[in-house]
Amino acid sequence: MSRARRRREIDIFNLSFLDVISCGFGAIVLLLVIVKTAEPRVIERLTVDLSGQVQKLEEELYVIRGETTVLNRDLTEKQQQLSIRKEKLARLKGGLSSIKGQYARAQSERDTQAIIKGQLQSAQQSLTDEMRRLLSSTTKISNSRIGGVPVDSEYIIFIIDTSGSMNQFAWTLVRQKIKEVLNVYPKVKGIQVMNDMGEYMFQTYSGKWIPDTPSRRRSINQRMSSWTPFSNSSPVEGIEAAIRRFYAKDKRISLYIFGDDFSSGSIENVVNTVARLNRADSSGKHRVRIHAIGFPVLFSVGGMGNNVIRFAALMRKLAESNDGTFVGLNSIRP
Repeated sequence: MSRARRRREIDIFNLSFLDVISCGFGAIVLLLVIVKTAEPRVIERLTVDLSGQVQKLEEELYVIRGETTVLNRDLTEKQQQLSIRKEKLARLKGGLSSIKGQYARAQSERDTQAIIKGQLQSAQQSLTDEMRRLLSSTTKISNSRIGGVPVDSEYIIFIIDTSGSMNQFAWTLVRQKIKEVLNVYPKVKGIQVMNDMGEYMFQTYSGKWIPDTPSRRRSINQRMSSWTPFSNSSPVEGIEAAIRRFYAKDKRISLYIFGDDFSSGSIENVVNTVARLNRADSSGKHRVRIHAIGFPVLFSVGGMGNNVIRFAALMRKLAESNDGTFVGLNSIRP
């Protein structure tokens, strides 16, 4: 009994197990068949969709590139127009600046001429007594002034601006004016030539007076043709060096400044320094007369008019305070 029951149970279990296995295996096979059948269609559809999107994006890219080309072309045209307008504006500003400069130069020349005229009249009036004394002295001077400049001194110092502007545009006239000044003094006890930095023309006579002889005068004129030491376009250093070295209570000295420019520094400081160095004697006269001749180089070549005005103002004040005269030339042509 028990044995028959055991065999029956085993048979029932075996049949159920086989059914389950068969159904599961069949389901798996069916699933695989379905998947394999649908996969190519899905992949093909996806490929078609992606190809369409890529094509669409490429078309949009071409459109964007075309628009970019048009925008770049428009931008280039605008930049060219802006450049042309900027260039035109620069020319207009340049023309306006030139007109302003011409007006300022014309105004400055009128003011300078008025100042020089007043100075010459004042100098001529104040020289009356002195000229009488000179005419009555044993040493006669054929021409007692050059442009209103008194020439009673026995020693002469030239302070010459050797900057590029002077050397290139006014050097012939400078040499001529030196010769004219020397001709006014037939005979003096000593001569010296320095540049605006205080450098001596002849190193062998550094700190000493050059004897006045015809050959020495010719040497000065000849040396001028090639004498171009460094210059900072300011006569201050040369003036101070000359007064410090040659000032003497027993000598009457005339200092002649030739220049066109005062580039930097304070006019007031220079005037005060020279006043301390060149003290007046008991009669109120200064041992060193300071004369100046202004060359209108920067006006003539279109340079900075402000430096010219500063130079004229400084020279006028120094000449006025040190018994001298400032003469401004109206041309750089000999």
